[in-house]
Parts: sequence; structure tokens; C-alpha cells
Amino acid sequence: MPEQSATHNGHPRRGGILLALTRVWLPVAIAAVGIVGIVVGGGKDDVVAGAGVSLVIAALIVWMINWMYRMSVQSNRERETEEAARDYYDLHGRWPDE
Repeated sequence: MPEQSATHNGHPRRGGILLALTRVWLPVAIAAVGIVGIVVGGGKDDVVAGAGVSLVIAALIVWMINWMYRMSVQSNRERETEEAARDYYDLHGRWPDE
């Protein structure tokens, strides 16, 4: 299913907002809580600082999963475009951009 634009007639779409929340703000929020944990845990409490580091790592993982998903979707679109071009070639004997 193709990705939908973030706006429709000047109004943000719900899907666009959810995508932005998941792709950007969720990892940022997790990392922010992790950084607060690192600062609060400083040198006094190793458990809180360790949890903060774990949350920063989790934020990076969430961001990377989102990035890998976007790369996968883009690859599928490119594959479909190439398949359509091959079908066009089979019908007309030339590539569509020639």
C-alpha cells in the first residue's frame, strides 16, 4: 500500500500524524527519557543510569526499524515499477522511457 501524503486539502491526515509520531517522535521521546535517566543517575545510581543507556539504545533500535521498513517499502515500489516497464516492453517492443 503506498504511503499517503501528510496533508489533504491543507489538513493533516491522521495517517501522516501517526507516521510522524512513530518515525520521529517516538524514538525522540524514548531517547529523551533515557538521557534524563543518565543525567539523574549520574554517578550516584548505576541502575538509573544503566536504564537510561538502555532507553537510548532502544530509541536507536526503534529508529532503525522504521528506517529499514521504509527502505523495504521503497524497494518494493521500485520492483513494481521495473515489472511494469518489463510488461510494457513485452507489449510494445521498447522501453517506456524511450
